[in-house]
Amino acid sequence: MPECIFCQIVEGRLPCARIYENERVLCFLDINPINPGHTLVIPKAHYATMLDITAEDMQACSLVTREVARAIFRATGAPGMNLLQNNFRPAGQHIDHIHFHLIPRRANDNFMTTWPARPADPSELETMLVKITAQM
Repeated sequence: MPECIFCQIVEGRLPCARIYENERVLCFLDINPINPGHTLVIPKAHYATMLDITAEDMQACSLVTREVARAIFRATGAPGMNLLQNNFRPAGQHIDHIHFHLIPRRANDNFMTTWPARPADPSELETMLVKITAQM
């Protein structure tokens, strides 16, 4: 996809601070980091979302994500880490190329300070369970 910024990075047409790459995956520092060490893991092939990516490239990203997370922990000394992946604009996806955020976390870093969960109604859970399992 010539207009995709991540595809341009993969092709070497745009620079990045490369941490790791192999034949399927590229990892680089985010230029707008939440915290120092914030890293993006992307498949080299273009897929818009997790609904599109092949099982093979998803597995490759997953395995690399684990290893890069270990390196980030050692390099930053951060006591926590978030792995985030957003799909579509309502979920916060701004670049239409699947990517995984590895964000080193520290207490009081003011990122995701709340989790707006609430107890589910048992009948709502059952209804959703039926709908989702029917689609499997």
